[in-house]
Amino acid sequence: MKLRYRLFRRRSGIFFLEDRLNRKQESLKTRDKAEATRMLHARNEATQQPAINLQIARAYLMASDPLVAKRTWDDVMEAMIKLKQGPTRERYERARKEKPMERIRQVRLIETQAEHFLATLEAGTVSTNVHLRKLHNFALGMNWLPTPVIPRRQWPEVFFKEKRAITREEHERITTNSSIGRMAKTTPGMFLPMNFPRWKPPWPATPSISN
Repeated sequence: MKLRYRLFRRRSGIFFLEDRLNRKQESLKTRDKAEATRMLHARNEATQQPAINLQIARAYLMASDPLVAKRTWDDVMEAMIKLKQGPTRERYERARKEKPMERIRQVRLIETQAEHFLATLEAGTVSTNVHLRKLHNFALGMNWLPTPVIPRRQWPEVFFKEKRAITREEHERITTNSSIGRMAKTTPGMFLPMNFPRWKPPWPATPSISN
């Protein structure tokens, strides 16, 4: 494995670290080579440890699930949709196509960080929050995730918009602006227009009994 940081010394005698990824250089503020070397090793070990832990976890998971290294969140979405029927399936398919979900669609589960989910939630809506929770819980329930991406209590709270009934004024505006509403106002005792199909009972009318 290639080390991320390298050590070099400038003409002043001060040792520096250079990040091989972004080429940024950082002064170690020391002319002692032994001390600078210790800092170099500490910095490289700090960056290697997460990668090593990830490889160890992946090795254990692959022993029980060969697809763990390849499974993406899009695969999880597809698996969930296959278990749904009717209108519920249609809702899940719409959620899969939401633009915020593109941020995690091709991210592999084993490499998912909390930042992936937080960015998706920030770009999405209440619907994104609800469906991402379901997606996350489904992956955990299937043992496709070794640990939760976001702890349960750390999920952003869902805030639904306030719901209310229409007011009397709003109802009058609706009926006034509609053709049926205008007909109801011009024809006393009648709400429907004359040519509107009337409901007829399926049973025969009761004959009148004369005295």
